[in-house]
Amino acid sequence: MSNQDKDFFEQAMADVIPLSSAPETLYLKPQETMDKSARREAQALRQENFLSTGFLELIPCEVPLEYKGEGIQQGVLDKLSHGRYPPQASLNLLKQSVEAARQALFRFILQAEKQNLRSLLIIHGRGREEESHANIIRSYLAKWLAQFEQVQAFCRALPRDGGEGACYVTLRKSAQAKADNFERHAKRSR
Repeated sequence: MSNQDKDFFEQAMADVIPLSSAPETLYLKPQETMDKSARREAQALRQENFLSTGFLELIPCEVPLEYKGEGIQQGVLDKLSHGRYPPQASLNLLKQSVEAARQALFRFILQAEKQNLRSLLIIHGRGREEESHANIIRSYLAKWLAQFEQVQAFCRALPRDGGEGACYVTLRKSAQAKADNFERHAKRSR
C-alpha cells in the first residue's frame, strides 16, 4: 500500500470508533403477560387446591345428587331443591377435562365466597351411561363439593335450570356477611 493510499484510508477512517474487544451480551426481559400479584395469586391457587382427583366411586346416573352438611336443617335442602334460592352465579363444566373442572370449581367457590354469594348453579352435564364423561364429572363434582367447608348443601336443579345436568349449591355466610347481619339486627333490638 502506498503512502498516498495509506493517507486516504486514515482520512476516511478518522471518525470511526473501534469496537470494544469484549462483545456485550444483551439479555431481554420477557414481556409480562400478567402482573406479579396475579401470577402470585395463580400460583397460590395451584398450590392450595385441595380437591382430590384420586379414587372415584361413580354415582349411578339415576341417583340424584344430594348433600346436606352437618348441622344443616332439612328445610334448607328442601328450599334449595324447590328453587327457592335463586342462583346468584353459575359455572358451566360441560365438556371440560377433570383437571380443568377441578381448577374451575375451586376458583368459582373461592370467588363466590369473596363476593358474599350464597346460592350457585353448577352445570355438569347429563350422561346416559355410568361411564360417560358427564357422569364422571358429576361424580367428581359431588365428591369435591363435599370437601369444601363453605358448602352447606347441594342438590339436583329444577328442569328450568338444567335438571339432572346441573345442581344447586348453597354456601355458608362469610364472616363479613355474618357481621353485617349481626349489626343490622342489633340496631333493631335497641
